[in-house]
Amino acid sequence: MTTLFRRHFILTLAGLLAVATALRGQQSFVPHVGYVFPAGGRQGASFRVKVGGQYLGNVSNVFVSGEGIQADVVDYVKPLTGEQLNQLREELKKFQEKRADAKTRPALSAADRMRIAEIREKIAQSQKRSANPAISETVTLKMTISSNAEPGERELRLATPQALSQPLVFCVGQLPEFSKPSPSIVSELPAPNRPRNDNVQKAVAPVESRILLPCVANGQILPGGMDRYRFQARKGQRLVFSVTARELIPYLADAVPGWFQAVLSLYDSQGHEVAYADHFQFHPDPVLFYEVPKDGEYVLQIRDSIYRGREDFVYRITAGQLPFVTGLFPLGGPAGAQTTVKMTGWNLPDPSLIRDDSDLAPGIYPLSVRAGDYVSNHRPFAVDTLPECFSRKPNNSKATAQWVTLPIIVNGRIDKPGQWDVFRFNGGAGDEIVAEVIARRLDSPLDSVLKLTDAAGNQLAFNDDYEDKGAGLQTQYADSYLRVTLPAAGAYYLYLGDAQHQGGPEYAYRLRLGPPRPDFALRLVPSSLSVRRGMSVPFTIYALRRDGFSNEIKLALKDAPPGFTLSGGTVPADKDQARVTLMAPTASEEHFFDLSVEGRALIEGHPVVHPAIPAENMMQAFAYRHLVSSKELKVSLTDRPPLRFAFKILDPTPVKIPAGGTTEVRVRTPARAFTNNFQLELNEPPDGISIENVVQGDAETTIVLHCDAARIKPRATGNLIVNILAKRQGAAPAGGKAQGNQRRVALGTLPAIPFEIVAP
Repeated sequence: MTTLFRRHFILTLAGLLAVATALRGQQSFVPHVGYVFPAGGRQGASFRVKVGGQYLGNVSNVFVSGEGIQADVVDYVKPLTGEQLNQLREELKKFQEKRADAKTRPALSAADRMRIAEIREKIAQSQKRSANPAISETVTLKMTISSNAEPGERELRLATPQALSQPLVFCVGQLPEFSKPSPSIVSELPAPNRPRNDNVQKAVAPVESRILLPCVANGQILPGGMDRYRFQARKGQRLVFSVTARELIPYLADAVPGWFQAVLSLYDSQGHEVAYADHFQFHPDPVLFYEVPKDGEYVLQIRDSIYRGREDFVYRITAGQLPFVTGLFPLGGPAGAQTTVKMTGWNLPDPSLIRDDSDLAPGIYPLSVRAGDYVSNHRPFAVDTLPECFSRKPNNSKATAQWVTLPIIVNGRIDKPGQWDVFRFNGGAGDEIVAEVIARRLDSPLDSVLKLTDAAGNQLAFNDDYEDKGAGLQTQYADSYLRVTLPAAGAYYLYLGDAQHQGGPEYAYRLRLGPPRPDFALRLVPSSLSVRRGMSVPFTIYALRRDGFSNEIKLALKDAPPGFTLSGGTVPADKDQARVTLMAPTASEEHFFDLSVEGRALIEGHPVVHPAIPAENMMQAFAYRHLVSSKELKVSLTDRPPLRFAFKILDPTPVKIPAGGTTEVRVRTPARAFTNNFQLELNEPPDGISIENVVQGDAETTIVLHCDAARIKPRATGNLIVNILAKRQGAAPAGGKAQGNQRRVALGTLPAIPFEIVAP
């Protein structure tokens, strides 16, 4: 072994041991953010925020998307273990004995009394900690929001030297903000306020706070708890109380229905309930509207619908005589043109506005209005390139059906309960037709159904609900979709109605009718990646295919800093997801990066490029999963020493694996003596593919892959993700020999290996 090679080997082996030591015991210790309280603040304000979560002990950086917010870590609190609590109780017991036996023992000193107070405070704080480990640790942040920070929703992430947390919503507002102190647990509510749920053993005493409208009230709800806000109101005021809770934390994995279901009640000065709301249209977060009949004091109360609660039941209530849009018509308009939009709502400056979409590409955009100094809530507004028209009444039967020429987008409303809108069009034999309702995705309460018949009245297709995985915040997919090949030339009739036989001015829709428009959208999960320099980290790309699009999608980094490499960057044809890897640079002075990934495909012979939207794969109520979009893809490079080598796949890809047989993949690795200290294993492999053997050489390692022909068939394609695991000998007991068992520590992954199953 040459001196130079020996030196390189020693440095490399030392690097591996340093990495293994650093990662040992914290492989899964990625910081997790469970809640932020308060979940927002006012422009120009400086205040403290408590972030609850897990594995927050080494938080060193705070990231808030957008400009104008500075965040610094002030404090960290971790719940005491049972052993630590017992030790404190024993110490407190000794002080109590010393105090009880003052004749034979010295009296308590000032230091003793300070220690007693400290012990009691620690025990009390520990008892307040959540029993849920995912939110049991807290970090206190000092937040400073500049006076010109853009209002709206941001994303907050915490970073440790090892990893980056997932994002959580943090809001920037313009109204005065009030934050209730963190609630405390008491034995039981006073009898008049006791919830009827007999299963509630403890509850939070309702603490009444006085507020001045307009404002934003921030709070948390604990089990059985309710918060009350007292305020003055004048006759004739049209007050709006809008809750943001489920939108702050979209899904709770271990709660049913999977979010904090807030309920609002409004009481007059005599304690009579004068208004109540437990939702708004189909949104779980309630909005309460009230026109004040006389001057006086009123009390607003918020609680969970079934008296649940814990620290992550966080809310913001925007309260006051503020503009609020409850409905739009139409729900969208043509790109490159102006659209007159009529609005319904409270405290609006004008019932209509002219929206200019001349510079906008197709998509969905937020719409709001300003009344004086205040900006309303946002409603989604769709922009498209197809011709558009309005539904013309009457068109509620075959005889009065509205003639339309395809392709077309129809803007309409189901004005009355039980009403159908009927449209007639001509088609040819073999023509493929798509009919799609976009209503619920644009905040309309319409639960649409579609029915297609021929001229004789024979039903050809019917659809109620169609799942759109891109709508991650929706739990009920209420929009309809049909894709049909017409059997003959002639007239056809499309019926559009409400599945619940409801209707009204707010039951608006956009109906797309015409030939298929193949397309795709992409979601990248997770939206926070942590990777060691020179190593790779896997992530998943979800392809949301539309109107029968089935071509492969090529993935690439967009304007990435030097040293970042994407491997396995293809979503195969007809597949809806692919696992790929991102390799980090071996040397970089920066630690955090904002990256972008885009997908390119041919659609009807034309190249189409779409961004991969970062997202989180969230679980709702123990079972359901949703792709919830994020604003940024944030990548963290760990602070630990980088490995002084790079793994590289040496064989051409995709690797051909014969069904029922084996194939070899060569990987460039360090010297044999080094590779004896790590193992390779497949990470979530496709069913039927396994590693049969790993042969370690002087400068490369050969992976022997096996395909079980009974479990995976020829022409199957995808990517293989291979974990790199360091092996460490088990510790020896005192005076004994080293243990035979070995601990395995994850270092990272190899670059993704594209594969294809071929006939033997």
